[in-house]
Amino acid sequence: MLYLTDDTGLLPFFLPLGIIGFYRYLWYAIKLCAWLIYRPIRPKAGATYRSDLDVTIIVPTIDAGEEFKIAAKSWLACNPKEIIIITEEKMRGPLETLAESIDPQKITVLTIPKANKRNQMVAGINATKTEILVFADDDAIWKPSMLDYILACFEDLKMGGVGTSQTVHAVNPNGYQTVWEVIAGFRLTIRNIEVAASTHMDGGVCCLSGRTAAYRTLILKDPAFQYGFTNDLWLDKYPLNSGDDKFLTRWMVSHGWNTYVQVCPEAELYSTFKNNWRFLRQVLRWTRNTWRSDFRSLFTERYIWRRHPYVAFTMVDKIFNPITLLSGPLLVFIYLIEQATSDVTPTKKPLPAWNVIVSYICWLLLTRGLKLLPHFLKRPSDIIHLPAWLLFNYYFAIMKVYALFTLHVTSWGSRNFDEDNEQPQHALSEQQQHQVNEQVQEKSPVPPPLQEPLPVAQQYDDTFANISHDSFRIPIKFE
Repeated sequence: MLYLTDDTGLLPFFLPLGIIGFYRYLWYAIKLCAWLIYRPIRPKAGATYRSDLDVTIIVPTIDAGEEFKIAAKSWLACNPKEIIIITEEKMRGPLETLAESIDPQKITVLTIPKANKRNQMVAGINATKTEILVFADDDAIWKPSMLDYILACFEDLKMGGVGTSQTVHAVNPNGYQTVWEVIAGFRLTIRNIEVAASTHMDGGVCCLSGRTAAYRTLILKDPAFQYGFTNDLWLDKYPLNSGDDKFLTRWMVSHGWNTYVQVCPEAELYSTFKNNWRFLRQVLRWTRNTWRSDFRSLFTERYIWRRHPYVAFTMVDKIFNPITLLSGPLLVFIYLIEQATSDVTPTKKPLPAWNVIVSYICWLLLTRGLKLLPHFLKRPSDIIHLPAWLLFNYYFAIMKVYALFTLHVTSWGSRNFDEDNEQPQHALSEQQQHQVNEQVQEKSPVPPPLQEPLPVAQQYDDTFANISHDSFRIPIKFE
């Protein structure tokens, strides 16, 4: 590399590349150190909350496949008080059959007229009778220790939301993962490092992933939250149905609640991903959601700068990622052109193009491989997919630019239900909510939703200093 930059005429090209490289790896080293220092919150004896008394699992879904049955059995192994499945009317029969085959005493199926994830989530929130609720995807498979580790975080009375670490569960029953699933696994490894680092650095996180995330029920029963959640528009024009986990995370930040992510084997969930090219459509949807949410956090709401400056800087860094990533190949291309067009002298002999290209690719593979070392320690066979990961990185950089200019597209992209005629979403009408409540009351009465907005967590500071856990539980315990 020193030989390549020996020509002072090329210094203007390679000096910026060196500076960018130094910054990128310094930033990664900081994240890696924070990840190594990070420690999860361990459950303690005499815990305030118990899963069989204080936890309801809410699952908005439009599916009733075999994966759902496996996931539901894993949730029941954690011994929650109740599991509430919310679906559209046409799926009621298949899901009730599924519930009957697993545990009809603990699983309740509710319906709303039309599939809309946010409305389904709100219906589940309003049917919840416990202090803690956990949103879970219908393919999220838990370990038996999951709820114990989630509840450990809520010993902090200002803890509003808790997330988990994640890994890939193969779609193939034999455990074989396609290249798409391996790439998803690479992304999750990097995500687990990033969320652990940000949690350690300043207690914040870019997003409490919707695959599994727990919240205090009283926060989400706030009418102000439910109105904003179900009337979320991008640029006051385009209705948002996906990105619900981003909204929830920003609500925790803007309303003074703490968040935490449990990154440890005991709180690790298994989730399936598309095992074909449709995975790219999922990534595109997630990328658009990230752009929208990060813009709101950084420039519209701006609470993130004061509460979680490390997370704010991470968001800014991601904005410039496509530029820094694509600058490398661009500068190498410029170098090759300069080599091909410059005069050859006895003291200046150009390197063969293949030499430069192969050296650059080897360097990229080495550096990308080092970043994925925690993944390869678990699944060493995945190293054969490192070239595909390298290609995906450059594809993803271009995709991020494309996503930036198509933020008005708010459809799911990888879901089966029809979105072409989707209208701006609104909260359930009084009649629809009454129908949901009647479905719940077939098993047990449910208290009505709270009627007044709840104050933010910071307004409780003085109260928290003078009360015990038990006294705090009294006003929000639903019997």
